[in-house]
Amino acid sequence: MFEVVSKQTLAPKVTRYVVRAPDIAKARKAGQFVMVRVGNQSERIPLTIADADPQAGTITLVVQEVGKSTAIMSTIAVGDAFHDVVGPLGSPTHIEKKGLVVCVGGGIGIAPVHPIAQAHKAVGNEVISILGARTKELLIMEAELRAASSEVLICTDDGSYGEKALVTQVLERLIKERGKPAEVIAIGPPIMMKFVAATTLPYEIPTQVSLNSVMVDGTGMCGGCRVTVGGETKFVCVDGPEFDGHAVDFDEMMRRQQFYADQEKLAYEAYLAGRAAQGA
Repeated sequence: MFEVVSKQTLAPKVTRYVVRAPDIAKARKAGQFVMVRVGNQSERIPLTIADADPQAGTITLVVQEVGKSTAIMSTIAVGDAFHDVVGPLGSPTHIEKKGLVVCVGGGIGIAPVHPIAQAHKAVGNEVISILGARTKELLIMEAELRAASSEVLICTDDGSYGEKALVTQVLERLIKERGKPAEVIAIGPPIMMKFVAATTLPYEIPTQVSLNSVMVDGTGMCGGCRVTVGGETKFVCVDGPEFDGHAVDFDEMMRRQQFYADQEKLAYEAYLAGRAAQGA
Protein backbone atom coordinates (compact mmCIF):
# COMPACT_ATOMS: atom_id res chain seq x y z
CA MET A 1 0.00 0.00 0.00
CA PHE A 2 1.12 3.54 -0.70
CA GLU A 3 0.90 5.41 2.59
CA VAL A 4 0.40 9.17 2.66
CA VAL A 5 3.10 10.39 5.04
CA SER A 6 2.27 14.09 4.81
CA LYS A 7 -0.42 16.30 3.37
CA GLN A 8 -0.36 20.08 2.96
CA THR A 9 -2.74 22.60 1.46
CA LEU A 10 -0.77 24.81 -0.96
CA ALA A 11 -3.68 26.90 -2.23
CA PRO A 12 -7.48 26.64 -2.31
CA LYS A 13 -8.29 23.13 -3.63
CA VAL A 14 -4.59 22.39 -4.24
CA THR A 15 -2.95 19.78 -2.00
CA ARG A 16 0.57 18.36 -1.76
CA TYR A 17 0.86 14.68 -0.82
CA VAL A 18 4.10 12.95 0.12
CA VAL A 19 3.54 9.26 -0.57
CA ARG A 20 5.62 6.24 0.38
CA ALA A 21 6.62 4.60 -2.91
CA PRO A 22 10.29 3.54 -2.62
CA ASP A 23 10.69 1.82 -5.99
CA ILE A 24 9.21 4.78 -7.86
CA ALA A 25 11.27 7.25 -5.83
CA LYS A 26 14.48 5.48 -6.90
CA ALA A 27 13.55 5.09 -10.56
CA ARG A 28 11.76 8.29 -11.46
CA LYS A 29 13.27 10.98 -13.66
CA ALA A 30 12.20 14.53 -14.40
CA GLY A 31 9.06 14.75 -16.51
CA GLN A 32 7.62 11.33 -15.62
CA PHE A 33 4.25 10.63 -14.03
CA VAL A 34 2.30 8.00 -12.11
CA MET A 35 -1.23 6.62 -12.28
CA VAL A 36 -3.00 6.74 -8.93
CA ARG A 37 -6.13 4.98 -7.73
CA VAL A 38 -7.47 6.04 -4.37
CA GLY A 39 -9.51 2.84 -3.90
CA ASN A 40 -9.88 -0.44 -5.77
CA GLN A 41 -12.94 0.85 -7.68
CA SER A 42 -11.57 4.35 -8.29
CA GLU A 43 -10.77 6.11 -11.53
CA ARG A 44 -7.09 6.20 -12.48
CA ILE A 45 -5.65 9.69 -12.12
CA PRO A 46 -2.45 10.64 -14.01
CA LEU A 47 -0.20 12.85 -11.85
CA THR A 48 3.26 14.18 -12.58
CA ILE A 49 5.86 13.44 -9.92
CA ALA A 50 6.66 16.88 -8.50
CA ASP A 51 9.58 15.69 -6.37
CA ALA A 52 11.09 12.55 -4.86
CA ASP A 53 13.33 11.51 -1.99
CA PRO A 54 15.02 8.17 -2.79
CA GLN A 55 16.52 7.91 0.70
CA ALA A 56 13.16 8.35 2.40
CA GLY A 57 11.43 6.29 -0.29
CA THR A 58 8.81 8.94 -1.01
CA ILE A 59 7.42 10.83 -3.97
CA THR A 60 5.56 14.15 -3.97
CA LEU A 61 2.29 14.68 -5.83
CA VAL A 62 0.48 18.00 -6.17
CA VAL A 63 -3.22 17.64 -6.89
CA GLN A 64 -5.89 20.20 -7.78
CA GLU A 65 -9.47 19.25 -6.93
CA VAL A 66 -11.32 19.56 -10.22
CA GLY A 67 -13.81 16.67 -10.16
CA LYS A 68 -15.22 13.71 -8.26
CA SER A 69 -12.03 11.62 -8.21
CA THR A 70 -9.79 14.41 -6.96
CA ALA A 71 -12.48 15.41 -4.45
CA ILE A 72 -12.41 11.86 -3.06
CA MET A 73 -8.62 12.05 -2.98
CA SER A 74 -8.86 15.21 -0.87
CA THR A 75 -10.49 13.15 1.91
CA ILE A 76 -7.39 10.95 2.26
CA ALA A 77 -5.63 11.70 5.55
CA VAL A 78 -2.04 11.24 6.70
CA GLY A 79 -1.61 7.57 7.58
CA ASP A 80 -4.16 6.46 4.98
CA ALA A 81 -2.94 4.88 1.76
CA PHE A 82 -3.72 5.03 -1.94
CA HIS A 83 -4.78 1.65 -3.32
CA ASP A 84 -2.15 1.72 -6.05
CA VAL A 85 0.43 4.04 -7.55
CA VAL A 86 1.87 2.80 -10.86
CA GLY A 87 4.99 4.26 -12.40
CA PRO A 88 7.17 5.96 -13.26
CA LEU A 89 5.45 6.30 -16.65
CA GLY A 90 6.16 8.39 -19.72
CA SER A 91 9.41 9.48 -21.32
CA PRO A 92 11.76 11.50 -19.11
CA THR A 93 12.67 15.06 -19.98
CA HIS A 94 15.77 15.28 -22.19
CA ILE A 95 18.38 16.93 -20.00
CA GLU A 96 21.79 18.12 -21.18
CA LYS A 97 24.01 21.10 -20.54
CA LYS A 98 22.97 23.74 -23.04
CA GLY A 99 23.11 27.16 -21.39
CA LEU A 100 20.08 29.24 -20.50
CA VAL A 101 16.85 27.31 -20.03
CA VAL A 102 13.57 29.11 -19.30
CA CYS A 103 10.91 27.14 -17.39
CA VAL A 104 7.39 28.55 -17.58
CA GLY A 105 4.80 27.26 -15.10
CA GLY A 106 1.18 28.36 -14.97
CA GLY A 107 -1.15 27.52 -12.08
CA ILE A 108 -0.96 23.84 -11.10
CA GLY A 109 1.60 23.45 -13.93
CA ILE A 110 4.23 24.90 -11.60
CA ALA A 111 4.39 21.52 -9.82
CA PRO A 112 5.56 19.47 -12.84
CA VAL A 113 7.94 22.28 -13.85
CA HIS A 114 9.78 21.84 -10.53
CA PRO A 115 11.64 18.54 -11.21
CA ILE A 116 12.57 19.74 -14.71
CA ALA A 117 14.09 22.94 -13.33
CA GLN A 118 15.92 20.86 -10.72
CA ALA A 119 17.36 18.54 -13.37
CA HIS A 120 18.52 21.36 -15.66
CA LYS A 121 20.18 23.17 -12.77
CA ALA A 122 21.86 19.94 -11.63
CA VAL A 123 23.72 19.60 -14.98
CA GLY A 124 24.89 23.21 -14.86
CA ASN A 125 22.33 25.07 -16.94
CA GLU A 126 21.24 28.56 -15.98
CA VAL A 127 17.54 28.22 -15.16
CA ILE A 128 15.14 31.15 -15.18
CA SER A 129 11.64 30.24 -14.06
CA ILE A 130 8.57 32.29 -14.90
CA LEU A 131 5.67 31.49 -12.58
CA GLY A 132 2.15 32.68 -13.29
CA ALA A 133 -1.15 32.47 -11.39
CA ARG A 134 -4.48 34.23 -11.39
CA THR A 135 -3.89 35.65 -7.89
CA LYS A 136 -1.27 35.53 -5.13
CA GLU A 137 -3.15 32.89 -3.12
CA LEU A 138 -3.10 30.51 -6.12
CA LEU A 139 0.68 30.72 -6.63
CA ILE A 140 2.29 27.47 -5.44
CA MET A 141 5.82 26.16 -4.76
CA GLU A 142 7.60 29.51 -5.04
CA ALA A 143 10.26 28.51 -2.50
CA GLU A 144 10.95 25.21 -4.27
CA LEU A 145 11.31 26.91 -7.67
CA ARG A 146 13.63 29.55 -6.20
CA ALA A 147 15.85 26.72 -4.92
CA ALA A 148 15.79 25.05 -8.34
CA SER A 149 16.38 28.21 -10.41
CA SER A 150 18.96 30.93 -10.89
CA GLU A 151 16.20 33.51 -11.05
CA VAL A 152 12.41 33.48 -10.63
CA LEU A 153 10.03 35.96 -12.28
CA ILE A 154 6.49 36.02 -10.92
CA CYS A 155 3.35 37.41 -12.50
CA THR A 156 -0.32 37.34 -11.60
CA ASP A 157 -3.40 38.18 -13.64
CA ASP A 158 -4.66 40.68 -11.05
CA GLY A 159 -1.29 42.08 -9.97
CA SER A 160 -1.77 40.89 -6.38
CA TYR A 161 1.79 39.48 -6.38
CA GLY A 162 4.74 40.02 -8.66
CA GLU A 163 4.10 41.73 -11.97
CA LYS A 164 0.59 42.18 -13.35
CA ALA A 165 1.11 40.39 -16.62
CA LEU A 166 0.74 37.13 -18.50
CA VAL A 167 3.63 34.68 -18.58
CA THR A 168 3.93 35.24 -22.33
CA GLN A 169 4.52 38.97 -21.79
CA VAL A 170 7.25 38.27 -19.24
CA LEU A 171 8.79 35.64 -21.53
CA GLU A 172 8.90 37.93 -24.57
CA ARG A 173 10.51 40.72 -22.58
CA LEU A 174 13.08 38.27 -21.20
CA ILE A 175 13.95 37.10 -24.71
CA LYS A 176 14.44 40.69 -25.90
CA GLU A 177 16.55 41.61 -22.88
CA ARG A 178 18.64 38.44 -22.53
CA GLY A 179 18.63 37.04 -26.03
CA LYS A 180 17.42 33.62 -27.16
CA PRO A 181 17.54 30.92 -24.49
CA ALA A 182 18.68 27.45 -25.51
CA GLU A 183 15.24 26.07 -24.67
CA VAL A 184 11.87 26.99 -23.21
CA ILE A 185 9.77 24.48 -21.27
CA ALA A 186 6.13 25.39 -20.60
CA ILE A 187 3.62 23.53 -18.44
CA GLY A 188 0.18 24.80 -17.51
CA PRO A 189 -3.26 25.22 -19.02
CA PRO A 190 -3.31 24.21 -22.72
CA ILE A 191 -4.18 27.75 -23.79
CA MET A 192 -1.12 29.05 -21.93
CA MET A 193 1.16 26.47 -23.54
CA LYS A 194 -0.30 27.28 -26.95
CA PHE A 195 0.56 30.95 -26.60
CA VAL A 196 3.99 30.30 -25.09
CA ALA A 197 4.74 28.25 -28.22
CA ALA A 198 3.37 31.08 -30.38
CA THR A 199 5.64 33.52 -28.55
CA THR A 200 8.82 31.52 -29.11
CA LEU A 201 8.07 30.45 -32.70
CA PRO A 202 9.20 33.69 -34.39
CA TYR A 203 12.49 33.47 -32.49
CA GLU A 204 12.96 29.80 -33.46
CA ILE A 205 13.51 28.81 -29.83
CA PRO A 206 13.11 25.06 -29.14
CA THR A 207 10.02 24.79 -26.94
CA GLN A 208 8.80 21.76 -25.05
CA VAL A 209 5.32 21.46 -23.55
CA SER A 210 4.01 18.76 -21.20
CA LEU A 211 0.49 17.66 -22.10
CA ASN A 212 -2.15 16.43 -19.67
CA SER A 213 -4.78 14.93 -21.96
CA VAL A 214 -7.64 12.58 -21.14
CA MET A 215 -5.96 9.35 -20.06
CA VAL A 216 -7.30 5.98 -18.87
CA ASP A 217 -4.55 3.38 -18.48
CA GLY A 218 -1.28 5.26 -18.99
CA THR A 219 0.27 2.44 -21.03
CA GLY A 220 -0.76 3.24 -24.61
CA MET A 221 -3.52 0.63 -24.79
CA CYS A 222 -6.69 2.74 -24.56
CA GLY A 223 -5.80 5.51 -27.01
CA GLY A 224 -7.71 8.09 -24.99
CA CYS A 225 -4.74 10.44 -24.69
CA ARG A 226 -4.00 10.70 -28.42
CA VAL A 227 -2.94 14.07 -29.75
CA THR A 228 -1.75 15.30 -33.11
CA VAL A 229 1.87 16.45 -33.22
CA GLY A 230 3.42 17.48 -36.51
CA GLY A 231 0.51 15.89 -38.36
CA GLU A 232 1.05 12.51 -36.71
CA THR A 233 -1.00 10.80 -34.02
CA LYS A 234 0.88 10.48 -30.74
CA PHE A 235 -0.07 9.06 -27.36
CA VAL A 236 0.71 11.32 -24.44
CA CYS A 237 1.26 8.43 -22.01
CA VAL A 238 3.97 6.60 -23.96
CA ASP A 239 5.21 9.09 -26.60
CA GLY A 240 5.12 12.01 -24.15
CA PRO A 241 4.08 13.68 -22.02
CA GLU A 242 6.52 16.24 -23.50
CA PHE A 243 6.31 17.31 -27.14
CA ASP A 244 7.57 20.02 -29.45
CA GLY A 245 5.22 22.88 -28.61
CA HIS A 246 5.47 24.28 -32.13
CA ALA A 247 4.08 21.05 -33.60
CA VAL A 248 1.18 20.31 -31.20
CA ASP A 249 -2.37 20.77 -32.47
CA PHE A 250 -3.59 22.53 -29.31
CA ASP A 251 -7.03 23.35 -30.70
CA GLU A 252 -7.77 19.67 -31.31
CA MET A 253 -6.41 18.73 -27.89
CA MET A 254 -8.59 21.31 -26.13
CA ARG A 255 -11.68 20.08 -28.00
CA ARG A 256 -10.95 16.50 -26.92
CA GLN A 257 -10.52 17.60 -23.31
CA GLN A 258 -14.11 18.88 -23.34
CA PHE A 259 -15.66 15.57 -24.51
CA TYR A 260 -16.63 14.45 -21.02
CA ALA A 261 -16.85 17.87 -19.33
CA ASP A 262 -20.62 17.71 -18.79
CA GLN A 263 -20.51 14.20 -17.29
CA GLU A 264 -17.57 15.15 -15.08
CA LYS A 265 -19.41 18.25 -13.84
CA LEU A 266 -22.55 16.24 -13.01
CA ALA A 267 -20.56 13.55 -11.17
CA TYR A 268 -18.64 16.18 -9.18
CA GLU A 269 -21.78 18.09 -8.19
CA ALA A 270 -23.59 14.89 -7.19
CA TYR A 271 -20.64 13.79 -5.06
CA LEU A 272 -20.40 17.18 -3.30
CA ALA A 273 -24.16 17.19 -2.70
CA GLY A 274 -23.96 13.70 -1.19
CA ARG A 275 -21.06 14.68 1.02
CA ALA A 276 -22.89 17.80 2.19
CA ALA A 277 -25.99 15.75 3.01
CA GLN A 278 -23.83 13.53 5.21
CA GLY A 279 -22.40 16.61 6.93
CA ALA A 280 -18.89 15.89 5.70
